[in-house]
Amino acid sequence: MIGIIVSGHINFASGMKSAVDAIVGEQSYIEFIDFIPSITTEELEHKMVNAVERVNNGQGVLFLTDVIGGSPCNRAVAIMFSRNDVKVIGGCNLPMITNACFERDDVSLEELSEIVLEIGRSTMNDMHLVIQEQEANTNDEFEDAL
Repeated sequence: MIGIIVSGHINFASGMKSAVDAIVGEQSYIEFIDFIPSITTEELEHKMVNAVERVNNGQGVLFLTDVIGGSPCNRAVAIMFSRNDVKVIGGCNLPMITNACFERDDVSLEELSEIVLEIGRSTMNDMHLVIQEQEANTNDEFEDAL
């Protein structure tokens, strides 16, 4: 099973933990690390390195961070550059995290990364456009039935 570490600013990670636990249930080999104002970026990286050791059972670790270019993402990338069993995805959302939990068995770290990225791409929509498209399809189907 691939290990997962979720990290982000303030209470991003702990908030995601609450949602993930409610949707997926408690998971093994996953940790949530908040980057709060009372810790330095060095302390954040230290927490991340320790978490990698706890969640890595030999199949690698996927970091899911809140903001590309933010400290949690940057520190995870620094860890990734020092190891060959870590991947980092920045800019994650709840569907990406929950699906990573569901999909992490029997896939490689690279495959899981690709799955999670595709889920992220597919779960962001302008709902006004989605509704317009649905209405147009409904009207087309009705007209075709006449």
